[in-house]
Amino acid sequence: MIIELIIFSLINFIILFIIAKASYKLNLVDIPNKRKIHSDPTVFTGGLAIAIALAISIPLVDIKNYNLDLIFSMGILISLIGLIDDKFQLNVGGKLSLQILPIIYLMIFKDLYLFNLGEFNNFKLELGAFGVPFTLLCILLLINAFNYFDGMNGTLSFATISTFLILYFLISDKNLLMFFNLIIVSLIIFLLFNFSLLKLPRIFLGDSGSLLIGFIVSFILIEIANKNLVHPILLAWSIAVFVYEFLSINLIRLKNNQKIFSPAKDHLHHLLFFKTNSISLTNFFIILINVLFFFTGYLCFVLISPLVSLILFPIMFIIYLLLRIELLILNK
Repeated sequence: MIIELIIFSLINFIILFIIAKASYKLNLVDIPNKRKIHSDPTVFTGGLAIAIALAISIPLVDIKNYNLDLIFSMGILISLIGLIDDKFQLNVGGKLSLQILPIIYLMIFKDLYLFNLGEFNNFKLELGAFGVPFTLLCILLLINAFNYFDGMNGTLSFATISTFLILYFLISDKNLLMFFNLIIVSLIIFLLFNFSLLKLPRIFLGDSGSLLIGFIVSFILIEIANKNLVHPILLAWSIAVFVYEFLSINLIRLKNNQKIFSPAKDHLHHLLFFKTNSISLTNFFIILINVLFFFTGYLCFVLISPLVSLILFPIMFIIYLLLRIELLILNK
């Protein structure tokens, strides 16, 4: 496994380097403006590079899980949709419509949707006919929640790594763990370029990366839940910061009569950065928040009951929302 990961790391590094250099020549760059922190034009093809590296490396590893291969294959389509959006700035309706196509394919034709939400004190929350629409709503929410976190160097990558490390703690399936390894290595190599360490060409994930990662995480969680490897409420706790932030920022915007999907500097990473003036501290606090949320829900699950952990999830969201509003007020 170590040799495979070393080879995979080299493949990732080479592809990221080539894609970054080629993207600058092709002018596939994100131009700075008032709502963005970076000051220099930077290529937005990091997600495409990660997708290519994974496409080359996954067959070499021989992961014996058909659904994982299928999830990644459809993820490539999502990544291309994100790349088109980065280049041509699709409207919200157009982008969501294109996202739905591969999602519907996996749900309807491959049965990759949530059948239930787990057992709680001797009763099972069956979704029945609501399984497909509920899953579609959750996936679209999570994909775009991941997209919301891609606004500062390393933020989405570090937050995603924290989720995969939590999943490491919860499961022991070798194929899933190997898949996690590939994703984590890809993100670590990407971070070298994202922060331009060793004077490497700087590169952003772009929508091609954020949508790819959100899509893969969404369906991996469904795969884990449907195989009864982890209770669904613990899976929800592993992505709590993504869910809470997406819901809270949109509720706040609705309350203030703002457009939900309009670009702005009211995201959690922006507000934390304004307070800390440090990207490193901002990323650290976001990771810490996600980990603390998870272990709060996990300890409640283990020490009390799954039902209490389920009830706690919306309660913690309300607390997060109130603190989020206070943080927004303090930054005005």
